[in-house]
Amino acid sequence: MIRRTASVDPADVDRRLGDPADIEAQLLAADLEMLSGNVEQAFDRLVSVVKRTSGDERDTVRKHLLGLFDALPGDDPALVKARRALSSALF
Repeated sequence: MIRRTASVDPADVDRRLGDPADIEAQLLAADLEMLSGNVEQAFDRLVSVVKRTSGDERDTVRKHLLGLFDALPGDDPALVKARRALSSALF
């Protein structure tokens, strides 16, 4: 599921990405990427965050990524690739 991005300043999100601990910025950046058609970039971003986080943060990112997966048809090549990457990151 894409979060509310209408009131989000992309420049502010970009600035916040300098802090790797700012998970919310990573989620917003992925949402903005999805909305602008950069689906693979959004998926890659969140899979990378899953790889470097744990616990509740990891679960939050994983759930958000699964919500973004719902935006594409099940046979979309980007989705198939991202699902494999997520599975690999989790196990």
